[in-house]
Amino acid sequence: MPPPAATLKVTVAIPTYNRADYLRQTLAGLVAQQFPRHHYEILVIDNNSRDHTAAVVAEFAAAQPAPRLIREEKQGLDHARNRALTEARGEIIVFGDDDILVQPDWLAHMTVALIADAAARKIGAVGGEVIPIFPDGLPVWVREWHAPLAFRADLGPIAARHSPMGANLAFPKWIFENLGPFHTALDRAAGNYFSGGDSEMIRRVRAAGLEVWFAPAAAVQHQMPASRTTFRYAARHAFDSARSRVIDRAGQTGAGGYFASRFLGNLVKALGFALLALVYWLGFQTDAAKKALVRGWRSCGYLYQIPRSLVGKI
Repeated sequence: MPPPAATLKVTVAIPTYNRADYLRQTLAGLVAQQFPRHHYEILVIDNNSRDHTAAVVAEFAAAQPAPRLIREEKQGLDHARNRALTEARGEIIVFGDDDILVQPDWLAHMTVALIADAAARKIGAVGGEVIPIFPDGLPVWVREWHAPLAFRADLGPIAARHSPMGANLAFPKWIFENLGPFHTALDRAAGNYFSGGDSEMIRRVRAAGLEVWFAPAAAVQHQMPASRTTFRYAARHAFDSARSRVIDRAGQTGAGGYFASRFLGNLVKALGFALLALVYWLGFQTDAAKKALVRGWRSCGYLYQIPRSLVGKI
């Protein structure tokens, strides 16, 4: 792999909210990267954490580079991401979650394509592999919803049907100068499980005629604790994920037709999955019943949000 270009500086931005102990593990990997020390920085965007996040960041004060702690009081993942954009000194910005585990060569693999493309400016984003791991175990009934992305086996562009995950995603900084910041009506804030800010940005990148690449060697392990494998979490995540898709689509051409078809289709799905869940439950197939209920609750997210978006409410 070619060494990083001497003139390029990379910003690694980690938004965080009340996950100090996971953040400690992430920072331990980031400060140990096999990357020129004076060519990358680490930003921790604290989005109103009430735990010991500041103390954890202070533990790495002697590292090279030492993480820089920034407080963002506007609640929400995309507010935190946008604050990173204003603070970043790098020409490449790599976003990661606060619970990822990285190998020492992660940053080199994550940035090599954008460094090589600096003059041509054909690549608008690079996503790395995201491998879910389950330190507290993985219930069988949620297993099918958690798998690596596996878009391709080597570094290169991916098809429009694929969108990388925000847990491991890099952009050249000029993308935001040209296309604007992240959409703050999307993605997670305290109290909801919205998603879509990263995929909405990827769509803008593609609409601008730019390529989106996948870097399988730039893999991170994404920690999924027991709290993220419960029925309550899965159902709420499904509901809010559907809501965020509707909010995203509301600003696009043809939204009315999309809403009409989605509303009718999901009305049928919600009733069907509810009936299916009842059948499974009566047959003592608890895991299958839970899966059907989660799918039905996702349809309910569409049914809840479509009328609200039609009248201009989030």
